[in-house]
Amino acid sequence: MTSRGDELPREEPASPDDAACGLLATDAKGLILAANRTFCDWVGVDKSDLVRRRRIQDLLTMGGRIFHQTHWLPLLQMQGSVSEVKLEVRHRAGTVLPMIFNAVRRERGGAVVHDLALFIARDRDVYERELVASREELRILVHEATRMQEEAKDRALFAEQMVGIVSHDLRNPLSAIHLGLIALSRSELTSNQIRVLGRVSRSTERAHRLIADLLDFTAARIGRGLSVSFKSIDLHGVVAEALEELASAYPDRRITHVQEGEGGCHADPDRLSQLLGNLVSNAIAYGDPGRDIVVTSRREDDGRAAVEVHNFGSPIPADSLPLLFQPMVRGNPGGAARSVGLGLYIVSKIAEAHGGEVSATSSAAEGTKFTVRLPSRQ
Repeated sequence: MTSRGDELPREEPASPDDAACGLLATDAKGLILAANRTFCDWVGVDKSDLVRRRRIQDLLTMGGRIFHQTHWLPLLQMQGSVSEVKLEVRHRAGTVLPMIFNAVRRERGGAVVHDLALFIARDRDVYERELVASREELRILVHEATRMQEEAKDRALFAEQMVGIVSHDLRNPLSAIHLGLIALSRSELTSNQIRVLGRVSRSTERAHRLIADLLDFTAARIGRGLSVSFKSIDLHGVVAEALEELASAYPDRRITHVQEGEGGCHADPDRLSQLLGNLVSNAIAYGDPGRDIVVTSRREDDGRAAVEVHNFGSPIPADSLPLLFQPMVRGNPGGAARSVGLGLYIVSKIAEAHGGEVSATSSAAEGTKFTVRLPSRQ
């Protein structure tokens, strides 16, 4: 227990005039019936100039007046109260005070009265303005990023289309060169001239293959995809014929063909020859020139047709294997000068056009192996 001397002093309750918030009472139309000193001090107006002389909406900005008319009064009539509405109140000096309004609709003496409690909300106003500014800044940044992304897409599409156009137009002069080489080869030539013609012929063939890859790359990237024409074929025969042509193009390399099981399948023979040419060229570019390249054609137990190209040489780094079939990517920089890095990308797109897949494994002990599997088709 406390002694009488320890009792806390009794204080009179604070007058509404000295409340920590603004207090107002208005009639149903907004006419101010009562106002405490706190509110009067905030707006710089004497109580005598407010009570029964001004309406609450007269103290608001234009936006606040519209809100009062279209939302405030209807809400009070429907639900009897309004909570935490931020409006701007004009000070006598012309400045603007952000305030939070709370109101309750009551009946006193047979008349409708609106009791209001108001709080200055400068910190909240600053926060909201900063939030709006941040959102606008973010909107501008997103718009700019979207614009730049669209421009990058347009540039990429234009570049791919130009590759296709230029590659297509280069075919005609190369074909003329090739026909000229054939005509010259039928003439009586010296051994030196024959060697020169051979080099020119091989360069022309490489240019043809590069143009074919560029055209296919353009078709795949722009969205049409690679076209395939399915036929019933003998897989072993198609692979053997393609390897015969490759052997003449690379006379100094040994390419071995292994056939396993049945060879019947449903595929595009020209596309398979192109696929095989890219895989064998890749093996020649990066493989050990002193060891054979082994090409295996087979039907697997699940009925799928498979073509496998195996060579020995420097292994492909493990972190490069998942990226091999992307355009402009090489697994080993050793042959970088020999291609533009489209061969394996075209291989993957040919397999994809057949509904199949291509995979790669590589190690120093087992060598590098690319395997293409095509689904069984009737």
